[in-house]
Order: sequence, then structure tokens, then C-alpha cells
Amino acid sequence: MTSQPDISQPEAPEPEPAAAEPAPTDPERSRRALPMRRPLSFVRRSNRLKPSYQRTWDAALGAELLDIPHGERDTSVAEDFHIDWAAEFGRSAPIIVEIGSGSGEAVAHAAAQNPDTDFLAIEVYKPGAAQLVSRIRRERLSNVRVAVANAPEVLDQLFAPGQVAEVWIFFPDPWHKKKHNKRRLVDEGFIERVARVLPAGGVWRLATDWSGYAVQMRSLIGASTQFKNLHAGERAGEDSPLTEVRFHDLDAISMGRQPEPLELGEARDEEGGWAPRFHGRTQTDFETKALAVGRKIFDLSFIREP
Repeated sequence: MTSQPDISQPEAPEPEPAAAEPAPTDPERSRRALPMRRPLSFVRRSNRLKPSYQRTWDAALGAELLDIPHGERDTSVAEDFHIDWAAEFGRSAPIIVEIGSGSGEAVAHAAAQNPDTDFLAIEVYKPGAAQLVSRIRRERLSNVRVAVANAPEVLDQLFAPGQVAEVWIFFPDPWHKKKHNKRRLVDEGFIERVARVLPAGGVWRLATDWSGYAVQMRSLIGASTQFKNLHAGERAGEDSPLTEVRFHDLDAISMGRQPEPLELGEARDEEGGWAPRFHGRTQTDFETKALAVGRKIFDLSFIREP
């Protein structure tokens, strides 16, 4: 087993989040025509809640839990639905969107540490969202709202261009089987959606414990003219977590498979571009379990170009 990364390592200084641009007054909103993504990046599981969570859900609906009218699916957003975020939060403040918030460990911690910033947590799985809502209420966090909806539609319909200060995607479903790669959230179309809602100087932060997805995100977002890797060329060669994963085939080991390690020359990641751990991303139970089985964490940070 290789040594685990120093997960307490502080991130190098980065630009302050750009101020979000005010929403346009036109009710139709000036937004780019973007195709709906197919297929969906998730598969819904059981929506059944424990009685205690159901009571919390019912009490929070229309408050911490956004009451979003559905479109054709129970996770889609009705085309005529919009939100005035200043009215929703009762103030005008930078908004950070976290996609795939799970039970809310990361977003709740960030919201508590940043009371002057508002957060939208997007989570499609109702049991996870119920735990998230319960956490928000228990910790009395007034600067978090929860959307149980398809993330691309939320970005398209609920935000004006340049209205989001940062977008966070931590540990998205890797869909690691090749036949399922098409379900991954981060693809060319999704990059366009994120670019639309971020102003120049806005930041997109990502993290994954799956090396194949990490390489895909680094490549796709890095190829976009709308984003710049804040850590291009850093943590390359033998300092790269990707080199270590390939050299020992840590992905296979972590899944209980026979490893097929590469020679160092072939395993060597010359490109790098991996960010230090983002200081604002608390270590969740999911990440702790990933580290325990020897997986490596890949952080990426991109800034929206003018």
C-alpha cells in the first residue's frame, strides 16, 4: 500500500471569487440556447424516506428545500420556472453552486465557514437530499438552499449569465465502465453550461478519486477556450498522483482486482495540472473511505476566461 496524500495540504493562493453579475430584469433571461443533455448522468434510486426525514422534508419544502415544479421528469425543471436569488436569500451575495452534494457534509461546512456567501446544493437522490436538509436545519444555516433537480437544467434555467461566483463538483459518479462513460456529468456540453453561468474570473473546482475521470476532466476543460487551468504544469512527473496510480495500478487494487502496473516511463504523467487540495473542501466520509482503500484524490481548479 502506498502512502496516502497529505490531505491537510493548504492550497496555493488563488484569485478571489469574482463578483457575480446581477441578474437581468428580462423575465425570459438572456441565455444561450443549449441542448438538453442525453443521457442523464444519474439513475434514480428509491425515493422512500424514513418518517423523521419525511417530516423534515415537508417542513423545509418551500424554505431551505426549493419547491421546483417538474418538467417531463421528476428531476427536470419546468421551462417557465425561474428564481430571484436575491429575494430567495433576502440579500445580494456571491452564490456558489455545488453539484452532487450528497448528505451535505461539504456544503454545510463551507456555508458555516462563509456566512457572507450563499450556496445552492444540487442533489438528485431524495434520501441524500433529506439528510442534507436535516443538516442545514440542525446547524441553522440560513445561506444554503437545496435543489432536487437535474443539474444541467438548474444551470440553464435558474441562473442568468455570469450570476454564479463558483461551481463545485466534488466526487461525481465516475461511471467507470467504458460503456457507461457517456453518462459522466462533465462533457463538452456541460462545460458550455458552466461557462455561461460563471463571470470572467469565476472559478470551477472539481475533485475525484477516479483517475480516468480526472484525466477526462483535465483534458476536456483544459481544451476549452473559456477556461484556464489555475495550476497548469504543476504536480507533474513523479510528483503527480496520476503517476503513482498508474505505476502501482492503485485503481485496480482499491477495487480488489489484480493490478497491472506500468513501467515508470509509461506511467509518468508529464502534463500535471493537478491543484493542491482546496482548503475549503472538508474531508467527507466518502473521501475517508476512498483514502482507506488506497485511492488517490485529484483536485482541479479552472478560472473562467474573459
